[in-house]
Amino acid sequence: MQVKVSARHGHLTDELHTEITAKAEKLLHFFDRLMLIEVTLDLRGAEKLVEVIATAEHKHTFVGHASAPDLLAAAAAAIEKAKQQIKHYKEKIQDHRGDPPISGASR
Repeated sequence: MQVKVSARHGHLTDELHTEITAKAEKLLHFFDRLMLIEVTLDLRGAEKLVEVIATAEHKHTFVGHASAPDLLAAAAAAIEKAKQQIKHYKEKIQDHRGDPPISGASR
């Protein structure tokens, strides 16, 4: 699994880069089949824009966008949006029917 953090219109400090990478890696707790997480930070203007793209096996992509004056708040919100999509997808692919087995089927 690979995490890419990139910034547009500015540079990130090593501390900020490490913290955002750690937050993005937490998506693996919800879905371990992620192959790549890309975090793009747009530092232009007062509102900081953050885009998170998580790519999983079999061409599934989860995308989260957020903007906020604080860069870490925007990153946390975008990661949360991607997390919700991952959780929804995981619920969808799991079998939750819970039907009891048919007893007495051999009449």
